[in-house]
Amino acid sequence: MLMNSKHPLLQEVTELHAGICNGLADPTRILMLYALVDSPRNVNDLTKTLNLPQPTTSRHLKILRQQGLVIGERDGLYIYYRLADERIIEALDLLRTILNDRLTYRASLVQSQ
Repeated sequence: MLMNSKHPLLQEVTELHAGICNGLADPTRILMLYALVDSPRNVNDLTKTLNLPQPTTSRHLKILRQQGLVIGERDGLYIYYRLADERIIEALDLLRTILNDRLTYRASLVQSQ
């Protein structure tokens, strides 16, 4: 079903969708989201967990925050980041299942040659 792209609500939803995809467009940011599954973490925790420089971690968190994928909450001197919506992990897991199926299919093509 094609919808009128000039409809303001559709345009807004499409822009939000593109923003989420932009937030997910970097492997490091995807790893950050998975690192936040169990509990909120601060920049230092994520830096150590992902073995990244602190400025890199902060830059990626800023993008995730801008796209509404994580929320930062101050606790004393630190800001702890958590997933804005845990369903993003379900979406990422679904994408990984699709990718796994594609890789399995490609492997079967190679083996049949």
